[in-house]
Amino acid sequence: MFMITRGWRLGAVVMLTALCASGAGGPGIVRAASDLGPLPGDQYSYTSQDFQKGERATALLVRQCMAEHGHGHFPLDPRYPTDPIRVAAVSTSYGALDLEAARRWGYGWDPETDAARQPKGRRMTVAEFADFPACNAQADERLMRGIDVKRDWLYSGRRAAAIDEAVKHDPRLRAAFKVWSRCVTEHGFTRYPDPVAAYSDTAWRRNSDGNTRHTLQERATAAADVTCKRRHRTAEIWHAARAREQAADITTHRARYTASLKALRTYRATLTHVLTKLG
Repeated sequence: MFMITRGWRLGAVVMLTALCASGAGGPGIVRAASDLGPLPGDQYSYTSQDFQKGERATALLVRQCMAEHGHGHFPLDPRYPTDPIRVAAVSTSYGALDLEAARRWGYGWDPETDAARQPKGRRMTVAEFADFPACNAQADERLMRGIDVKRDWLYSGRRAAAIDEAVKHDPRLRAAFKVWSRCVTEHGFTRYPDPVAAYSDTAWRRNSDGNTRHTLQERATAAADVTCKRRHRTAEIWHAARAREQAADITTHRARYTASLKALRTYRATLTHVLTKLG
């Protein structure tokens, strides 16, 4: 457990107040990863729109399959017989970026967003649940038809770890992290080697769902983190390093990326067909 002394508590209050008074920033300020612009690997990646369409298409296919098993009126967004633990991931590739969110939630998020993600349909019955896994697997098989999953599906995702490792060694980014780290300590906070270390600090005591406790120390640290990123353009330098490494990797593995893009387009065409037919 992280102990907070009275002296620290007062210091955090002063720091958080000063950061709040500084404002959220003007035009050109990075508040989300999307503000940084596209990356070379984006065209090969599964998007949030793909995810939403995939969820809808899967639900429709599962409902059709469940009806064939004698389960009429199966909900599109069912709850399980018992609620599973749901983990929400809200960080970006660059750690915290939104100053207002950092002030309010630190390195976590508004708990109300978890409630919004919960299924809206009724609970499955025990009999429905017995047939649900097979129907879900059948839906997945239908959506992935014509795709060599082991070889071509989301190749860019499999290359992500190698690219991230190369990015870590980028000399311009390493220098930028040192500047950012010094800035955070000058505001009175822990010396972290990079923003990822600040985001993942065990002092924030994340719950089973991944959310943090939103303590005063955490919120003040996150606010200083974002403020220093903005002051020294850390996220922009980081983004540029990722762009360079992604472009180089795509050039080196052009055939694999091309095949992966073809697979992604096949998947999207299948989604469109299913949603048109069943939606």
